[in-house]
Parts: sequence; structure tokens; C-alpha cells
Amino acid sequence: MISRLISFFTALILACPVFAQNADSLTIRKITNDILSNGGAYENLRYLCKKIGPRLSGSANAQKAVEATAQMLKAAGADTVYLQPCMVPHWVRGTKETGFITMANGARRILKLCALGNSTGTGTKGITAPVVEVKSLDELEQLGEKMVKGKIVFINLPMNPTHIRTFKAYGESGKARVQGPSKAAKYGAVAVMVRSLASNPDDYPHTGVTQYNDSFPKIPAVAISTNDAEWLSRQLKLKIQLKAFVQTNCMLLPDAPSFNVVGEIRGSEKPEEIITVGGHLDSWDLAEGAHDDGAGCVQSIEIIRVLKALGIKPKRTIRAVMFMNEENGGKGADKYLELAKENKEQHIFALESDAGGFSPRGFSIDATDTQYESILQWKPLLYEYGVYNFTRGGSGADVGKLKKIGAATAGLEPDSQRYFDVHHASTDVFEAVSRRELHLGAAAMAAIIFLADKYGL
Repeated sequence: MISRLISFFTALILACPVFAQNADSLTIRKITNDILSNGGAYENLRYLCKKIGPRLSGSANAQKAVEATAQMLKAAGADTVYLQPCMVPHWVRGTKETGFITMANGARRILKLCALGNSTGTGTKGITAPVVEVKSLDELEQLGEKMVKGKIVFINLPMNPTHIRTFKAYGESGKARVQGPSKAAKYGAVAVMVRSLASNPDDYPHTGVTQYNDSFPKIPAVAISTNDAEWLSRQLKLKIQLKAFVQTNCMLLPDAPSFNVVGEIRGSEKPEEIITVGGHLDSWDLAEGAHDDGAGCVQSIEIIRVLKALGIKPKRTIRAVMFMNEENGGKGADKYLELAKENKEQHIFALESDAGGFSPRGFSIDATDTQYESILQWKPLLYEYGVYNFTRGGSGADVGKLKKIGAATAGLEPDSQRYFDVHHASTDVFEAVSRRELHLGAAAMAAIIFLADKYGL
């Protein structure tokens, strides 16, 4: 009899993880089914894109987006919705930029270009100067003042097409945009043109932030389309005498007041433990910011909606955060971290969606070994949804800062092969987003949030 009881309880203990996994699988299926059938993320994104549009920090549209997403969170059923004030950079593009290349015979080629974010303007007369091409920042350093002074430096650093993980290529080539203008100014350049950060050849200039080094002059900086970059490089190889003209009207105004938008469901058992999920509400001004990062914001709101709709009462407090100013300053994330420290909050997990609204493929995780191993155990539950890539790496510019106070952080990783066709370009519009793919991403995020809440980290 005793041996039978021992066998029974042993079998029961061994079966517990299976029962738990089956229960989790059923809940994740309910979450996914509800989002795919009843999800509101796509319509919320339509409103952000079509009724509001570009949402650059400090702009009137950014404030409209603050008010709109606060209402979306209330409609989703958040227990509490509130704003976190923060001061943000206020850069304005001004009237549309112009530029062209003049050949020795007087012929001109009009360039498709745009000013880089936070760049200074040229003034109304613009700048005309000879062009010198470099293929890397190291080559720029090697040319030095003798070859660079008085010229417009063309930094032609393509994204490496052999990287299947396109964000790796973006990180490598992005140095030209971020650091290039100041490095060129160090040697006397009068302006900089960078090759747009795009995976494919196209006619759309892609903007993005540049960062000036206060030790050197602030010179105008523009991005030109990849097709223009290829053409210009070919002409320069022929040793043809070329001059470029650029005229931009951008300026950096005094910092402006803005807000993070926060909606939360208070935890039923451990409300002091906080799980954050979010995206950034600001976007560049060339388009509607649909993939970058309207998608991440509406997916985060959807998590609040689906938990409420299904009557799932989280143990821990779940916060959906619309961070302000990720694109050209990060001041919203700084304020969120500052307040978390000030209020002595206990953050255990934070997830960000800032890689587009394409089909989810996995999560990039920035955590301790123990935390990572815990998250890795959830991988089988998401495999049937096409979510299989759980890797160590960065999480997101906004939530990544919460690692400083002990949170495990993660970033949603959608399929990225088409992302850099639209990233920071005029093509980042609502029509470029698939409802189904957007909602699949929201479902994957909701599943991870559900598991992090149930089991902790």
C-alpha cells in the first residue's frame, strides 16, 4: 500500500509541470484567438497615423498623440491612466530641403535628400562645395584636414547585405549618421551627406538622429537616397569634377514640455512588483510613424485590453507605457527610470516593441543567466505561433534603462527583412502595416507578459 502511495505521489509531482504547461498553452491560445478576432490595435494605429500623423517630440501632433493614447488606454480598461511630464528636445525641419550635384559641363542632378534629426540648417543661401567621398569613418580620419577642409563629405557606408539580422547591419552603418557630421567637422568640412540606412536601393531618403560633439563646429547634415548614393559614387570614381549644393531650414528650439503616457492594471497579489510593456509614441516627421513606433504603442495598449476582456487578473502590476522622445533624445525613458528610482519601485520585467509591426519571430533578452534560463523555458509555448528565436542581446532604447534597477528586459523581434524599407522614411505609413501581422505581434507580447506575471523572474 505504501509503495503504491509513493508511486502515485511521485507521478503526481512529475505531472505537475505538464499540467501547468497545458494550462498555460490554453490561456495563450485564448489570448491569441481574442486578439486575432477582436483586437483593436490596428484601428488604434489607423487613428494615430491618419487622424494625427507624424509625432516628432515637441510638436503639436505629439501632444495630440499623448491625449489620444491616454483615451485608448482608458477604453482598453486600464485601472489607472496617467501622464508623466518630461522636457524633450524640440527640433523642427522647416520648409523642405533642396540639393543637387553640378557637373563640370553645368548639368545638374537633383538629389532626393532630407536633413538629419537635430542637424543645424544651412541658412537661406545654402552651401556649395566640392564633394569628397569616404567609405568609412576610419577613411575620413585618414584623409584629414588636407583633403576634407572646405568640402562636403559624402559618407557612403552601405548596410551590409550579408547580415540576415538586419539590425546588426543597421548598427554598423548607423555610425556614419550618428558620428559622421562631427568627425567631418573636426577636419574642416562644411557639410555632410550620408547614405541612407536602407536595406534596398530606393529613391527615399531616410532621416534619423545625428549627435554633435561640442568640441567641433555644428555643420549641416543630410541623408541622400541609396540610389543617389550609388550614382554619386560612380561619378566620383570617374574623377569627374563635382560640386554639391544643399539648403536646409532646420533648427533646434528650446526644450519643450511633453509626457509619457502610462496605463496600468494593478496586481491582485503582488502589486508592488511591476511589469512594463511599451513602445515610443514619438516618430520622425517624414511620415506617419506606423511601424516606428505606432505599432509598438498600439500593441502595448492591446495587452491591457485582452487581459481585461478575458478576465485575467494579473498577480503583479502591468503597465503599458507610451514613451516620448526615443528618436532624438530618450528623455521619456530617462524620466520613467528617474521616477521609478524616486518612488523605490520594484521592476521585475520590461518588454519593448520597437522593430516594426511585422510577423513576430522571437525576443531579444537582456537579463542575468538565471533570468534568461527562466524565460527560455517559455519558448515551447510560443513555437506554434512562429515565435521561436529567444536570444541574448539588447532589449529596447526605452526599457533597456530599467536593467539598472534589476529588471530583466526584452525586445520583440519581428521579421526584419522589410523594416529598413520604411524605417525613418516617407514610406512608414499605415498602409505598410498588415493587420494580421500587427496582431500576431501583440499576441506574442501578451503571452510573454502573462508568463512573466504568473511565474515572476
